[in-house]
Amino acid sequence: MIKRELYLKKIKKFQDKPLIKVITGMRRAGKSTLLNLLAEDLKEQGIKDEQIIRINFEAMEFDTIRDYRQLYAYIKERLLTGSMYLLLDEIQQVDSWERAINSLFMEGGVDIYITGSNANMLSSDLSTLLAGRYVEIQVFPLSFREYLLFLPQEVRENKSEAFENYMKYGGLPLIPSLPQENDTMEMFLAGIYNTVLMKDVIQRNAVRDPALLENIVRFLADNVGNPVSSSKVAGYLTSQGRKAAAATVDNYLQMLTKAYIFYRAQRYDIKGKMHLKTQEKYYIVDNGLRNALLDFKQGDYGHVLENIVYLELLRRGYHVAIGKVGTLEVDFVASKAERKVYYQVSASVLDDGTRERELKPLRVIPDAYEKILLTMDRTHIRDFEGIRNVNIMDWLLGEE
Repeated sequence: MIKRELYLKKIKKFQDKPLIKVITGMRRAGKSTLLNLLAEDLKEQGIKDEQIIRINFEAMEFDTIRDYRQLYAYIKERLLTGSMYLLLDEIQQVDSWERAINSLFMEGGVDIYITGSNANMLSSDLSTLLAGRYVEIQVFPLSFREYLLFLPQEVRENKSEAFENYMKYGGLPLIPSLPQENDTMEMFLAGIYNTVLMKDVIQRNAVRDPALLENIVRFLADNVGNPVSSSKVAGYLTSQGRKAAAATVDNYLQMLTKAYIFYRAQRYDIKGKMHLKTQEKYYIVDNGLRNALLDFKQGDYGHVLENIVYLELLRRGYHVAIGKVGTLEVDFVASKAERKVYYQVSASVLDDGTRERELKPLRVIPDAYEKILLTMDRTHIRDFEGIRNVNIMDWLLGEE
């Protein structure tokens, strides 16, 4: 197994600390593999097999554990004297699981790691029960840096071709090992999409109108990087002969974000320093899923790049919003701790008019935080009057 060092490092910072480690993300993004990697790492540290309790609740072996009492009893029977490590995968399959986990945590002697594929597992009720006792670590599909590591050695040398495939087929962990052709990828990605939509959205939420939900998914996929509202989606569906109330659309949008299929980026007024409740944008968890949904149609290159940058910023731990400065828009306002960076993303700015259009919003921002223009261009120009000019591939492979 190839180690996903970014996530292992994050998890190990909290090892043996009195916190429940909650690992979240879309199904098939690599959470189970990450727990396997963690188990191997623990053994390398000298932890014995019998000190590690590893349960995947999607495996038939554990099909009889379906409520918190059964879970608690199973674990208590296997606890030994001394430090124990609980690695519990897809725990949302167990009814009221948080009651067992909270009790085990309070009793001490166990270091707990759990994964889940739906944000409902971190609902307000759970957050109240485990208040101050857990830390969430989000797992995403492969970054471009990770994607290269997953490729065969002879293939990864051609980074430009690899990036084209990464944009087209996405970064789900199995993708680099499959034949890089539309038919194969479409079959694989369709299977992933149907599983995620069925298990983590339709079944979990008892969706009454799956066809309407799928229409909304396709609309969002086709409008990545464009402003979206419930009323706009409802209006589009109505124009297509599929009437839907804005409240219903809003409910389905929440389901999709809770299943980590889409991420909602709010608009932020840079001058007023406040988040706005209109003109939000939605980004999809994986470009491969998006392209498969849209039959790998060509075009929209800029928004595909924008989606890649948005997810990379999330991976790097930033809070990301869409910037508004007067009537102009900044693609991303990325902030964490004491750092803030403004990003503008464009396929190319070699054309004078395009360059001025992309730089203008950054130039009028009334503060001195870092400003970066990300493009696919290869040029000797590194700076536009204080605005850094960076190639997207270099940025994805670089370290902050």
